[in-house]
Amino acid sequence: MNIGFTTSFPVEIVFAAGHKPIDLNNIFVTGNARKFVEEAEFEGYPRNICSWIKGMYSVALTSEIDAVIGVVEGDCSNTHSLMETLKDKNVEVIPFSFTYIRDRKELEAEINKLEEYFQVEHSDVLKVKKRLDEIRKKLIRLDELTWKENKVTGLENHLWLVNSSDFNSNPDDFEKRLDTFLMETEDRNPIKTDFRLGFLGVPPIITDFYDFLLEHKTNIVFNEIQRQFSMPYLEENLVDQYLKYTYPYSIFDRLEDIKIEIEKRKLDAV
Repeated sequence: MNIGFTTSFPVEIVFAAGHKPIDLNNIFVTGNARKFVEEAEFEGYPRNICSWIKGMYSVALTSEIDAVIGVVEGDCSNTHSLMETLKDKNVEVIPFSFTYIRDRKELEAEINKLEEYFQVEHSDVLKVKKRLDEIRKKLIRLDELTWKENKVTGLENHLWLVNSSDFNSNPDDFEKRLDTFLMETEDRNPIKTDFRLGFLGVPPIITDFYDFLLEHKTNIVFNEIQRQFSMPYLEENLVDQYLKYTYPYSIFDRLEDIKIEIEKRKLDAV
């Protein structure tokens, strides 16, 4: 089954169940975003509602998605409406929640519910996590090639990290392509720029954003949320991993990580 989802969650569970997780955001932003938004508005979505929600709605209906996991707490507040409208279109919806305040017991309960829904053992989920962590270690290297060695552009960093939310539904192929990319970039000359910037918040929807900055001798060397999608902390425990994942929690939790990275990466601005 093709299992769409609205933002990063314990994707290991879906892989362990033998299904294909698909990040709806990635299809939306790399496809014809304007068309997806217009289709949702034609169906009745207001013009003033979040474009990401409208995009995911259209993607879910046009991309052979069998069910959608909606992160109804810890993401956009309009996700509730998205799930209701998808259900009205006979799309199976599966809720998942992060708590506003990091709470180990509540997150563990949510993970257990999702494992029960997909009928997978936690031990099998951990095996998948161990496999995905091998790829995540390589993404840490890619990030270092961006901010430490200046060999990877902000756009390349963005694309690899944002796609680590679902590993393009095929971890083996993703890793193979990543290995090739890393081999190529290790031999590059450093990118010469005047400014080192960080990008905070949800990934940009503007297609030429990174290219425009690079043309003006500015490189993004810190993609905050995209980096979070890559689960850079490599915790052994699945619950710990998604407790350290900052995106679903408060801005104060995110700022702790942001301040560390600003100093470490010697950013000129964010």
